[in-house]
Amino acid sequence: MFCTSVTLCPPARPDKSVPCPVVLLSPLRQRRASGTCGPVVTVVAPREETTMYDVVIVGAGPVGLRLAGEVGLAGGSVLVLEKEPEGQSPWRSRPLGMRGLSAASIQAFARRGLLDALTGAPDTEEAPAGSRRVGHFAGIMLDGSGLDTPPYQLPSGLPGMLMTSLASVGSVLTERAVKLGVELRYDVAVDGVTQYDDHVVVRAGADEFAGRWVVGCDGGRSVVRGQAGFEFVGTAPQFTGYVMQATLADGEKLRPGFNLTPAGMYLVMHADGHVAMMDFDGGAFDRTQELTREHLQSVLRRVSETDVTVAEVRLASTFTDRAMQTTTYRNGRVLLAGDAAHIHAPLGGQGLNTGLGDAMNLGWKLAAVARGASEELVDTYTTERHPIGEWVLDWTRAQALVMKPGPNAAATQRLVRDLLLTKDGTSYVYSKLSGLAFQYEVGDHPFAGRNAPDFEFGDGTRLADLTQDGEPLLLDFTGDLTPPGGRIRYVAAHPLDDLGLKAVLIRPDGVIVWADDPSTLDAAIGRWF
Repeated sequence: MFCTSVTLCPPARPDKSVPCPVVLLSPLRQRRASGTCGPVVTVVAPREETTMYDVVIVGAGPVGLRLAGEVGLAGGSVLVLEKEPEGQSPWRSRPLGMRGLSAASIQAFARRGLLDALTGAPDTEEAPAGSRRVGHFAGIMLDGSGLDTPPYQLPSGLPGMLMTSLASVGSVLTERAVKLGVELRYDVAVDGVTQYDDHVVVRAGADEFAGRWVVGCDGGRSVVRGQAGFEFVGTAPQFTGYVMQATLADGEKLRPGFNLTPAGMYLVMHADGHVAMMDFDGGAFDRTQELTREHLQSVLRRVSETDVTVAEVRLASTFTDRAMQTTTYRNGRVLLAGDAAHIHAPLGGQGLNTGLGDAMNLGWKLAAVARGASEELVDTYTTERHPIGEWVLDWTRAQALVMKPGPNAAATQRLVRDLLLTKDGTSYVYSKLSGLAFQYEVGDHPFAGRNAPDFEFGDGTRLADLTQDGEPLLLDFTGDLTPPGGRIRYVAAHPLDDLGLKAVLIRPDGVIVWADDPSTLDAAIGRWF
């Protein structure tokens, strides 16, 4: 049984740019101070005085920073706590920190005016505009040239795909967050989470931080997830994966790129010494064991079926294809995003993109609740994003099954390769990996719940130019609607291609929630905004 925490400010702040100060007492100190478990009104403990933030985010990776920027853009007060010290890590830079951004993630950066900064980063490799760089499925490389535009989308002037580093993504998002007034604290390891009726306190040693909402973006071994009591369920691993930056004495014995073998899979990028392996041992390698050069060489030789020699190892780590997900993304006032909510093998580059999608979906909703919207809006986060995370887990499970060695493995791989190399097969994979095929259940219109197409207008303006402020957007292609007022931006203009639409209402995360029918527009506005 917990006592009521002491609040020294009204719920609504006249100036939302300044966090509202409160005094928080632990339940034990409240009971001792008051002699009862009733509300405490006047007891003040100076050393426990703290700031009440709208949102406290644990984890300053790309997901946490993306979320912080979205809440900050809408005027919310945000604190981000990161356990690592500030500075670069070799795991976040080239080559081992390189990741692929999907079309949906690229659109999200463009719609906040961040894409130019990202494409200008030294680690970013840009695919040509409109290209369909697909990547791979289970190590089977796919060529997306000549693919049709996905349904319900338009040809885009944006890059078809970006290869960039976690460091570059983090740098762009950090600069953005700081400009928006987000407070970042590094070298702060959170070790406790306590919920109250109207706020949450997170502890890091002797320090306490309070927020109306707390979001765990602290990775696959999330402290927030464990402290807040989330149920984490899934399937056991089939393999141990290894990634290393190494020098090979006789690298010519290994074929570059992805290679499926009767013993597993290996990937070699000779130019930067990037080597990865998948050893189907049931995930038996204990991560607490030392990763020696000898062990890595032994695995590489077994998987590649060569006698290659690893001369030097500069960096090395392991992973598995353990696929797990929390049963909900919200527990009271604590939420999870990114790897804290779902873990899986890094097959197809879906981890970063799924986490960024989580952040875009959640950020504007938390900010709206901080401004007075119903907390039911936050519940739509789990409703919409949990199925996406579930799909990603199944996508990686399917790839592990295709790659798994066995007497029927070669036949299975040949069949899957033949199917995926057809235009329909490659289009299917691209539509999934691009993030443009997903549809939330938000309405009956065929476009409802989908990522808004990249509309272009006669003066050269594109949709991304109209979404920089992160506010809801009503696009009226006929000019017949009445501007709704409030925070909703109204634009009456006809695009070069309207895809048969008359008007669309777009959420801050770029999702269409209404189209065409004027009689239902007010209901859609009331539901979402």
